[in-house]
Amino acid sequence: MPSSPFRPDDPREWLRRARGNLAYAKLDGEGVLNEDRAFNAQQAAEKALKALLLHEGVIIPFTHDLRELLGRLDHAGIRGGIPADVKSVDSLTPYAVASRYPGAPDEAVMDTEVTSAIHLAERVVEWASVAMGG
Repeated sequence: MPSSPFRPDDPREWLRRARGNLAYAKLDGEGVLNEDRAFNAQQAAEKALKALLLHEGVIIPFTHDLRELLGRLDHAGIRGGIPADVKSVDSLTPYAVASRYPGAPDEAVMDTEVTSAIHLAERVVEWASVAMGG
C-alpha cells in the first residue's frame, strides 16, 4: 500500500510532506538537536513553496535556494503576490545544508533561531495552503 494518497507530482503531496517536516521541526526534548529542527523548518518552507509552484503549473527546480523558489513564484504571477513576511523565508536557506552535518555550521543554532525558523516555516506553509485553496 502506498504511503500517501497522492502522487509525487501532486502539489497536495508536497504540502503534506511540508507539514510533516514542520512537525519534526517542532519536536523538542532530550537528544533533539537545534540544527536538525532548523533543517526541518527549512525543508517545510521549501516543500510548501514547491507545492505552490506545482499548483501554478511551474516545473520545480532541484534547489534548496528559497530565494530562487520565491523568484519563480513571483515570475509565475502568483495571485495576490507574495506577502512581505513570506519573502523573508530566504533566511532559512542556510539551514538546508549547513546545519545537516557534524561540524557545520560554525556556530551552534540557538533556541531563538529555531523558534524564529519554525514560526517563519509555519507562515509559509499556511500561506501556500491558502493560496492552493486549502
